[in-house]
Amino acid sequence: MKRKGLCLLIALALGGVGAVHAQDSMGTTPSTDSASMSQTNYDGRWYIAPTIGGYYNDTDRNTNSRQIYYGLGFGKFVSPNASVDLFIDRTSRDSDGPGKWANNNYGVAARFYGGDDWNAWRPYALVGVMGSYHSNAMDHGWSPAAELGAGLSKTITKSSDFRVEAGYRYDWDDKSQPSQDGYGDWFLGLSIVSRFGEPPAPPAPPAAPPPPPQPTCDQLDSDHDNVNNCDDKCPDTPAGTIVGPDGCPQKVVIDLRGVNFKFDRPKKGETDIAPTLQEPTSESMSVLDQAVDTLQRYPQVHVTVAGYTDSIGTAKYNQGLSERRAKIVYSYLTSHGIDASRLDGPIGHGENDPIATNSTKEGRAQNRRTELQVEETDTVKSGNSDQGMDNSDSGM
Repeated sequence: MKRKGLCLLIALALGGVGAVHAQDSMGTTPSTDSASMSQTNYDGRWYIAPTIGGYYNDTDRNTNSRQIYYGLGFGKFVSPNASVDLFIDRTSRDSDGPGKWANNNYGVAARFYGGDDWNAWRPYALVGVMGSYHSNAMDHGWSPAAELGAGLSKTITKSSDFRVEAGYRYDWDDKSQPSQDGYGDWFLGLSIVSRFGEPPAPPAPPAAPPPPPQPTCDQLDSDHDNVNNCDDKCPDTPAGTIVGPDGCPQKVVIDLRGVNFKFDRPKKGETDIAPTLQEPTSESMSVLDQAVDTLQRYPQVHVTVAGYTDSIGTAKYNQGLSERRAKIVYSYLTSHGIDASRLDGPIGHGENDPIATNSTKEGRAQNRRTELQVEETDTVKSGNSDQGMDNSDSGM
């Protein structure tokens, strides 16, 4: 009975330890905060564990088959799923012969728990070793002993647990009866675990990530005008407004004064602007190139290309001449990289809209002109451009 019972209990205990290990290794991620906390924070306070229980004694002892025992443990959890106890317990058996057979046991026991939720019933495996002092009519002395078992534990308050366990204890006492070399007893015990001190504080919540660094004013452009907020003295300009380095609306001037045409030029069919310009041609070409540069620096600017003449000649002829002058300037701009979608026209106004009197030679010279008129929209309020002049005759 002793050897079979010991082998059976060893097998059960090893199976329980293996199940606990497998549950710890293969368990899924806890779904609740309390379960998650138990993996990283557990109640490691010292505790005492008064115990009372009963033995089903080895028949080879020649004592009563059932006996009460009582004891006291002192220990703590060393991880969320393991505890270690130092313990002492005592039992006194009624012998079949004279006297009693008492045992005082002093040992250490380890318990390995399954499950993460301390508020639920948690199974555990028990392993212990001890020294057993026996006292009976035949002998008084010490012998080694060991125990294996399994149990259930449940937290009932913040500072106390209830546990119940059963197991097998083997005592290598070979002195009490010369014919016996040891005894195996089954036991069932009940314990109330009481912890000392205040419960541990719950783990602090993870620190909130630091706020992202706030951009400084030189990194911000609230009105999207390409001038940072530090330098922008007009922070609320409408989208698309042409602004200067200070962020305030800026008048864009495209000046074609100095682009002068020869008498009655360009002729019908002429496409090369240089031969139609009055000498010195290089100065007129420089003015046109400056206009191209301005349009390239302000890609949001749209202009109307318009041509004019003085009042000499027929209205019909002057209309055609003004259109040819506007067209040849329009062609020059598009051939130098200005997208046609930014240009309206070319438009000829003939002898209309004079800017000076046609009664004098000087006034008529001012009226013979070509203009790039900057368009005003709801968001672009840049004002009209200055006007260019052609000093050629208006033709016949």
